[in-house]
Amino acid sequence: MSLGKNLQFLRKTYCKMTQEELAERLQVSRQTVSRRELDEVYPEVGKLLELCKLFSVSLDNLLREDLTAYDDCYFDLRIEIINGFKYIPYTVISPEPENDAILHMQAVAEKYGDTEPNIIGWDFPMISQEQINVYHMHGYTSAWVIPDSAEIKTDNEVFNPTCNYAGITIKDPMSAPFNTIPNAYKTLMAYMSAVGCAPPEIKGVIGCFERSYKKNGVEYMDVYMAVK
Repeated sequence: MSLGKNLQFLRKTYCKMTQEELAERLQVSRQTVSRRELDEVYPEVGKLLELCKLFSVSLDNLLREDLTAYDDCYFDLRIEIINGFKYIPYTVISPEPENDAILHMQAVAEKYGDTEPNIIGWDFPMISQEQINVYHMHGYTSAWVIPDSAEIKTDNEVFNPTCNYAGITIKDPMSAPFNTIPNAYKTLMAYMSAVGCAPPEIKGVIGCFERSYKKNGVEYMDVYMAVK
């Protein structure tokens, strides 16, 4: 593991900063940033903590992990407008809820004739500490984005208003899902901090979600976080 390589990766990939821009944020010289990235000098403890806050990582992440290991799987970091859409959500709370929730919503979509449904999902946070600590459960919500052409009648339909989202794409996300997907969210949070984005003040907006799909035989996942 190289602290310098981690710093360079975080600066370039997470925050899209030049050495000069990072130096200005840290109130040091560009040469100091360069020497740190070359592992010629190490930051003092105060600067390490400042870097952790800036890049939304822990000291353990910064000093012990190889953050560059999954560099090639991330691309297209952006801000985009996602137009309002209707969706039907379904939540499962269990030790492994994702597959059950997704399969259920795929079946719902097929029932209404949508054979290639747009399925999105996000972690469901409203579970008890007993469920988490004793039963090792977590929650996951899967949702079918209803096509404009679909004619359905249900009380479960919800509307997500038009909103800006910070997004990033992961190539082959299931190769190491416990690393690539959480790191994608960390990347978005650091990016939002770097460009001065804040959560939106629009009622009913999905705060974050992910969408998996295949293109030319390769699996991808788009991860989104709502911003102003």
